[in-house]
Amino acid sequence: MTRRTALMGLTATTAMATMPIKARAQSDTTIRWWSPQGAPAQVAAYQFQIAKFQALHPEITVVFETTSDEGYAPQLAAAFSSGEVPDVVTHLPSFAVQSYYANGMVEPFDDVINAIGADDFYPGANDVFRTSDGNYCGTGIGNSAANMMWLRTDLMEQAGIDKAPVTWDEMRAAMAAMQTGGIYGAPLPYGSNSMTSLIFIGFIHQAGGQVFSPDLQVAIDNEGTRNALEFYREMRAYCPPGATNYSWGESLTGFVSGATASGIYTGRVLANVRDQNPSLADHITCVTYPRISEDVAAWTFNDFPSVFIPAQSQNKDAAKMFAAFLFDPEGYIQQLHAAPGHVLPVIESINSNPLYQDNDIIQKYPEEVDLMAAAAAGGFNLGYESADHASNDKAGEIIGSNVIADLVQRVVLNGDNVDEAISNASTTIEQIMQG
Repeated sequence: MTRRTALMGLTATTAMATMPIKARAQSDTTIRWWSPQGAPAQVAAYQFQIAKFQALHPEITVVFETTSDEGYAPQLAAAFSSGEVPDVVTHLPSFAVQSYYANGMVEPFDDVINAIGADDFYPGANDVFRTSDGNYCGTGIGNSAANMMWLRTDLMEQAGIDKAPVTWDEMRAAMAAMQTGGIYGAPLPYGSNSMTSLIFIGFIHQAGGQVFSPDLQVAIDNEGTRNALEFYREMRAYCPPGATNYSWGESLTGFVSGATASGIYTGRVLANVRDQNPSLADHITCVTYPRISEDVAAWTFNDFPSVFIPAQSQNKDAAKMFAAFLFDPEGYIQQLHAAPGHVLPVIESINSNPLYQDNDIIQKYPEEVDLMAAAAAGGFNLGYESADHASNDKAGEIIGSNVIADLVQRVVLNGDNVDEAISNASTTIEQIMQG
């Protein structure tokens, strides 16, 4: 039997055979599934997966509950504190899972990865989830290319722009040329929130800088950070007035609604344009986000949307069975199709599965989807800044502190002294690392 055949039979064979026997004997078990991904099409896909699983295991009830991208941290903190934890959590960034695991809050995930089929994941897909003790704290429910540059090709043509910007100079010129008739250039975030922090970390790398050295010494005080702050300040003139408070939803809506000539987001843009503003459907494309010069490598932010099991779960065996079942092809493909291009498959056999390829968006935008898949596969985040960096289990705390977003606000919006602001940010990050 090939690995692909084995995976296609996951429900009846692989996962059910490798999960603990006692899980099958449990009766009247309820497991709670938390996710910040709660768009109607996604929830419908999740309910399909739940129904399929419960048909095989009528003794287990699965209840789906939504959190939020900005609100999951306090919700989980309250759950961990009270002991009333969900049994399965999905779509949180890998660095958050690493932080929870380092604090003893997450169950090792190795047996679930083996049940899914470790050799069917894309090479290196689980590296970001390897912990300091050699276990895995979770796996990816998908990949995401969260900082792709989206472009209006019709506006480019009207402005006489014949190619997508690659460098910041080209980007600045393109934004200036397309910012006309009430349309702004870009919906960059400047609010004190996680999006500003995460996106700006990308800008630091796109300027050739880094937040940490490979051995996790704080290294944000560098020329790349200074250049990124200066460019981010210049870009404020090409963003809507409300960008001061933008987070993910506002930034996405800015481009999809037609209010901006460019966007910065995952492939969710494609489904949202189709459903909310189809007049743009033939006039959008994406590229990797520009950098300070072509000598600096592109840096794609992949938060590695995850699946993990809290250590305090009282239903770990059933939770592990369900977590493995989430990758059963029929349900997993339906979940991916709920937001095609937004969450990309981490399983090689899924990407080549005809059922996955049979989707209107994937077929309409094959070049964009392929580019996002390739960019995400080579992507990074603060917990995994480069292939040379050690895994940073404090990344979630750093993002949650808003120290990097506050650095942006101090320098870009308030006009504070850049050296003092960077020094203060560096000190705060150092304190978090030592805490």
